[in-house]
Amino acid sequence: MNETMVCAVGRVATQPVYREMASGPSARFRMAVTARYWDREKNTWTDGHTNFFTVWANRQLATNTAASLTVGEPVIVQGRLKVRTDVREGQSWTSADIDAVAIGHDLAWGTSAFRRAGKAETAPASAQPEPNWETAPEGSAESGDARAQHPPEAVLLT
Repeated sequence: MNETMVCAVGRVATQPVYREMASGPSARFRMAVTARYWDREKNTWTDGHTNFFTVWANRQLATNTAASLTVGEPVIVQGRLKVRTDVREGQSWTSADIDAVAIGHDLAWGTSAFRRAGKAETAPASAQPEPNWETAPEGSAESGDARAQHPPEAVLLT
């Protein structure tokens, strides 16, 4: 499938909004990405145009995003770019969304301490008893004549 994957480096512009949906957790926040360039005439770094993206996270990424990000923090977002155009009140609007695959702090600006999120307890898939994987004892009717004459060889499993 052809999709436009992007990696955007910027800052969290709005506090992440977390919602429990029927399909699972979802979170969204706005991200500001400002181009910077070296202005030779002024001999200084200058801010260029700022692009704003709405970043969408789902499932465990949504939960971790809501717990980890606050406004102003530097972030790196990787995901699928979705550009939409619609008409509202007679005006044409264009929005750029990123359906996030990965979100993290930009460590060029500071440090971050990783903490593994706890997993939810899940019930066993089925209540069926464990099958009996042992072979029948030698000399029994199930073992067959070949096994009775030659004991099993040791096998090294790696």
